[in-house]
Amino acid sequence: MKLKKSEVQQLRNMVTLEKGKPPAKQPYFGHDAELYLTPEYLRGRESAEPVKPSVNAVRVHDGDTIVLWDGSNAGEIFRARTGILSSTMSRITHDDTFDKEYFFFAVKTWESFLKGQTSGSGIPHVDKEVLGKIEIIRFVMTEQVKIAEILSTVDRGIKKIEVLIDKQQRIKSGLMKDLLTGGIDEKGKIRSELTHEYQDSALGRIPLEWDVKPLGECCEVFNNLRKPISTQIRETMKGDYPYYGPTGILDYINEYRVEGKFVLIGEDGDHFLKFKTQEMTLLVNGKYNVNNHAHLIQGKDIVLTEWAHLFFLHRDITLHLTRQGAGRFKLNKAALLELPIAFPEDIAEQERILTVMNGLRESQIININTLKKLKSLKTALMQDLLTGKKRVTLLQNDLEVIPSESGPFIPAT
Repeated sequence: MKLKKSEVQQLRNMVTLEKGKPPAKQPYFGHDAELYLTPEYLRGRESAEPVKPSVNAVRVHDGDTIVLWDGSNAGEIFRARTGILSSTMSRITHDDTFDKEYFFFAVKTWESFLKGQTSGSGIPHVDKEVLGKIEIIRFVMTEQVKIAEILSTVDRGIKKIEVLIDKQQRIKSGLMKDLLTGGIDEKGKIRSELTHEYQDSALGRIPLEWDVKPLGECCEVFNNLRKPISTQIRETMKGDYPYYGPTGILDYINEYRVEGKFVLIGEDGDHFLKFKTQEMTLLVNGKYNVNNHAHLIQGKDIVLTEWAHLFFLHRDITLHLTRQGAGRFKLNKAALLELPIAFPEDIAEQERILTVMNGLRESQIININTLKKLKSLKTALMQDLLTGKKRVTLLQNDLEVIPSESGPFIPAT
């Protein structure tokens, strides 16, 4: 179905722009206070602050399309909530030939382009001429509504999965804290000092059935297996075997030096201070290579390799590090061998704890992969539907999505 020339319109010919104004007073808690909409609030990262509106305040409503006009992320497109528009943002108002939701998605698809075309030698801002030349398609209203329904359904699915992943992460953090300080007894119950006997240790109170030892007594270090290979050399030896650094895979090459299951923990870097949000250890298995910026650790008889990985995954070890510069630290081998590690003396308990954490981790991976599929689906649909490449009337048999009241839909595979 070929588009008519009249259906493609430049924004300059069909919208008006209204830039937000600074409030008269901020914060303000009087009876006439209104919420001040900032980019961080619309991104869901902050609460909206109450303000006293100025006489020329721009009031926006749920679903209005607004653009971040000034700042480092100028060009970002938002769906408004009811409130007072901040002075760094502008509302894009259209006529009644556009569905509100469709118009938002149609402009949103130009977001990356707008961000790349900002002006200003100081604070970047949206180039009004560039914005005005953006073209969107004015489909008939019924088709606009249908396109918006499809994309909104995908958005709701993405939001549900994001909320679920966030909830799982909070559960994981709390559960990990409980399991790494109390463990699971032989009856499958998480211990506490109210129900079980505890003892003092170098790492604080631990169950009577646990022990604390220096890592060097529980694990072996295999740094002789490391091999530094420069980027230039790796370019000449591309292959299928991973080449690891302390925080992940750096490359794939055509040979391997390490085989088996090891824990990798960084020897140096700036990631050690991010232990709460970034994983400090990697559990790797198979055939691969490791550079000289990660220690290779393997458990002995009393500690499983997987336990060492879990124990140090989000642990603060900064007291054992030496500083190499502003924000850069080093964990040398001598300090590594002295790291205290707590563990259940019964290997079966280590396995019970690992089973629980691995189950939660696998569930997270499933949801993260689902989120990736949904985001890819949204990108493809926006490219097809908002450009007229694929019309809604022709899409019905091709759109393979599974709506679900019990959870977010998943693209059919």
